[in-house]
Amino acid sequence: MLRTIAEFDNYKKRALKERSDLLKSSGDSIFLNMLPLVDDFERALKAAEDSDNVEALKEGVVNIHKKFISFLAQNSVTEIDTADKDFDTDFHDAIALVPAPGKGNKIIDCTQKGYMHGDKVLRHAKVVVGKDGE
Repeated sequence: MLRTIAEFDNYKKRALKERSDLLKSSGDSIFLNMLPLVDDFERALKAAEDSDNVEALKEGVVNIHKKFISFLAQNSVTEIDTADKDFDTDFHDAIALVPAPGKGNKIIDCTQKGYMHGDKVLRHAKVVVGKDGE
């Protein structure tokens, strides 16, 4: 009976260690996948030093942005939609109320995009909300 108890205790310790190691290394793959984006930024910065062509630099930054948005989508990170939506405290932070007849409790403007990872809110969208009346 003591041997069974000791084996179970060892099993619990081993399982706890494996779970801890898994949590520690779970972010490694995301960081590894971000390294090509860092490489692209470094190439863009080097190209900006060597060139006066603003359009080429702009095109490079736009391409890096598209690549980063694609990376986020591959990791289930999505933007919180705010266009013509009702204000919802689960997804939005109101930073201002402005008079907007007929648009009470509607989002008028988004000052900072919000993002979700699956069903979890990573960052609330910062929005300006309309209110009826004066």
